[in-house]
Formats: sequence, structure tokens, C-alpha cells
Amino acid sequence: MSTIKRIFKNTMWISNPIAYQVLGVCSALAVTVQLENGLVMGAALTIVVAFSNLLISLMRNFIPHRIRIIIELVIISALVIIVDQFLQAYLFDVSRRLSVFVGLIITNCIVMGRAEAFAMANGPWLSFWDGIGNGLGYAVVLVLVGGIREIFGSGSLLGIQIVPEFLYSAGYVNNGLMVLPPFAFILLGLIVWIAKTLGGAHGEES
Repeated sequence: MSTIKRIFKNTMWISNPIAYQVLGVCSALAVTVQLENGLVMGAALTIVVAFSNLLISLMRNFIPHRIRIIIELVIISALVIIVDQFLQAYLFDVSRRLSVFVGLIITNCIVMGRAEAFAMANGPWLSFWDGIGNGLGYAVVLVLVGGIREIFGSGSLLGIQIVPEFLYSAGYVNNGLMVLPPFAFILLGLIVWIAKTLGGAHGEES
């Protein structure tokens, strides 16, 4: 349990895949106009990285070294297809908004990185939880960016209006810059800067 706690501490904060390692940035910028998009994309990647880690770890002693990347890609691709088909069947509107980015999980650096760096060297149990931790670390940043952009850009959260009508009557307007790609980049940059600054301070204290 102490090892799992350490994995979660690292992936959620100290070495967060987006905020600290700056991995998976393209999808984080592209799908975070709404909180719901961030939640679903985060869940999709978490499922893929967790189960790909599990399967690759179970097979690691039987995978020829020369073709390990190909086998890893086949496993990841199969999981991505399953997740994508599930979203199209049960969350079609969200799937349409996420567009190609669910399919592009296949090429996400987080998924391949954990397969190579962790699953190929550790047992199934730890590999599964490493995948969960990295997926949740990715999801936290997407939720944070998506929530901020939806609140200030659309005045809503999960499609529910949260900015009171009297504020609009008093002259308040939604910030159109929030829903544009450049602000996603700015906001993500601020998160990376804060995480690295606080992470550096944490390192000096410890």
C-alpha cells in the first residue's frame, strides 16, 4: 500500500504527466472547452493506460525485445478502439465533440511512456495502479482547465448555468477569449509554471 500511495503522490502532484512532465499537452489544449469533455477524455485515457499497463506487464516476459513496441501499440490500439466504440454508443454527443482525440490516445506520450518505463519492468498490480495514477494526474489538469474555461467562457458548468442572471443584467459578459485555443495554452502554461515552482520549493524543503 505504501508503494501505491507513493505512485499516486508522484503522479497526482510531484511528477504529474502534464503539469510537470509536459506530456499529453495537445489533447489537453484541444478538448478542454467544457468540463464534461475533460472528464470524459481523462476517464478514457485512464482506462487505456491502466489496462495497457496491466496487459503489457502480464506479457512482458514473453514479448520479444525487438518487436515490443509493435506489440505495445497493438494492445493500446485495441483498448482505444473499445473505449471509442463505447463512447460512440453511449455518449455520442461527447464523442463527437472530442472528435479524433480519443483515437489519438494511441500516440499519447503518457500511454507509451508508462508501458515502456514502468509496465515492462514491474509486476501487473503495480503497473495497473501506475496507470490509474498517471491517468488521474492527466485528468485532474484537464478538469481544472475545462472547468475554468467553461465557467468564465460560457457562464456554466457541466452545461448548467452558474453565473446568476442578475449579473448579466448588470452588464457582465462571458469572456470569449476563454473558449479560444490560445487561452487554453496560456492557462496550461500557468498551471505548469505553478506546479514547477511549488514542486521546486517542495524539493528544497524536503
